[in-house]
Amino acid sequence: MGVLKQMAEYLYIRKKDPNANPTQWMKYMHGINRISILLFLFALVIILIKAILR
Repeated sequence: MGVLKQMAEYLYIRKKDPNANPTQWMKYMHGINRISILLFLFALVIILIKAILR
């Protein structure tokens, strides 16, 4: 369940843990992960649209 919670935090579906003490590098890592997840979801949507329109 930890992976789903983390993805929900990346996509702003769930609030972040207020007790967590992230470092600057951790913020960078989470930002890069957020971008990669969003690009992956965008690519899946494009693939699904192409598959449906064929």
